[in-house]
Amino acid sequence: MNGRALQSFLAAHQADLTRRTLEHLNLVALAMLAAAAVGLPLAVVLRRRRAAAAGFLGFANVVQTVPSLALLSVMLPLFGLGRETAVVALFLYALLPVLRNTLVGLDGVDAAVVDTARGMGMNAAQLFWTVELPLALPTIFAGLRTAAVISVGVATLSALVGAGGLGVFIFRGVATSQPAIIFLGAVPAALMGL
Repeated sequence: MNGRALQSFLAAHQADLTRRTLEHLNLVALAMLAAAAVGLPLAVVLRRRRAAAAGFLGFANVVQTVPSLALLSVMLPLFGLGRETAVVALFLYALLPVLRNTLVGLDGVDAAVVDTARGMGMNAAQLFWTVELPLALPTIFAGLRTAAVISVGVATLSALVGAGGLGVFIFRGVATSQPAIIFLGAVPAALMGL
């Protein structure tokens, strides 16, 4: 496709591309908000309860091993076709990196720093908010970033359950053997992941 043909193609699909991109972003944002809202506080609670933490991490690990298409298929009878099914599946995939990295980040705070803060008279809440959490933030943000990248990629399959997104172009292009339509969904999804 030459430059002029590419411009014409993109112009013809601009409105649909914008709509599908916004759907895709919406799915990922909802799943990420849910994963952060559940995973971050849960990790804070679980860091003092190792047996429970192992159970939750085990569950999240098992979810990660389930193929995306299979997880969406399992969600269908529970939530039906549409956005809810996709968001729940994306949330489940995003939970492990958020939960694990928050636990690792909080556990990785140097014990000498914690002892010093206690020696200065900080109570548990002050210690958490002013010492442990700030020092754990780089690891926590790495988990959120990983979860977001996973969600962007898996969200392309959301088209299969009627949730829209950029996967609509990919599946339409495959069904009609039109690589240009496939790229119309794949390239923006890849750029979003980056």
